[in-house]
Amino acid sequence: MKLLLVMGSNDTYDLISLYIKPLGFELVRYRHVIKAMDNVDEVDPAGIIISANDFPRHWKAVVQFVRAERSKENCPIIVLKGQDFSLEESSQAFFIGVSGLVDESLGDTDLERLQTIISRYIPVEDRRKAQRFFVEDRKNFRFLVSNPLDKTLIPGDIKTISFTGFSFLPVYSTLIKDITLFTELSECSLRVGDRILSPVCRLVRAGRIIALEFVSFPPGEQETLKKYLEEFPVTRLREKRRQIQEAVEQAEQ
Repeated sequence: MKLLLVMGSNDTYDLISLYIKPLGFELVRYRHVIKAMDNVDEVDPAGIIISANDFPRHWKAVVQFVRAERSKENCPIIVLKGQDFSLEESSQAFFIGVSGLVDESLGDTDLERLQTIISRYIPVEDRRKAQRFFVEDRKNFRFLVSNPLDKTLIPGDIKTISFTGFSFLPVYSTLIKDITLFTELSECSLRVGDRILSPVCRLVRAGRIIALEFVSFPPGEQETLKKYLEEFPVTRLREKRRQIQEAVEQAEQ
């Protein structure tokens, strides 16, 4: 399902992208209001997020344009508001068909509200169970497996991960080429944050990047993975926000 984002700020887009993509949505972004309006039918979004802070004179036009053809139930619209967004504008927003208002500062509470509004109209839980999280920082997830044929240790990088399995790029592809599809790998170490898990995995796709599914976990470890993945978007957002703040502080020095 697609979400249409109309916003100029790259920082705002990056934060929303980190938080929303893991829920299973494809994001389509426009930096220009007219282009966004021209392409609503083509994109056919399940929902729209528009920044009133970036487009203080045009966000109402977008809402009214969309509402002429699409109801709240078919296409929720969330408006990101800045500090100058008045109480009168809030009233007008709901009157013309806005589904929810969220502060563009996107603190933790705002992000929770954003997801709450989206999930009210677009169920996300079923997609979340199989949705893969893109791994950009190796410190969050690491994987090591022993080749069942010769006990050679195979290190590498996790590329995506979900509740059901993950994709893995071995450092040396030759170390895994003799393992046949659907082989169960019992000697696995999966680092999740600061925890080391020991799942049994099954090879389900071969190639340069392989895919493994989880077969089983020792008691309690599956819940550890589930909890970490549920919190992962917020963890990444906090890290992104910290990096942005550090960059601002350095620029001001």
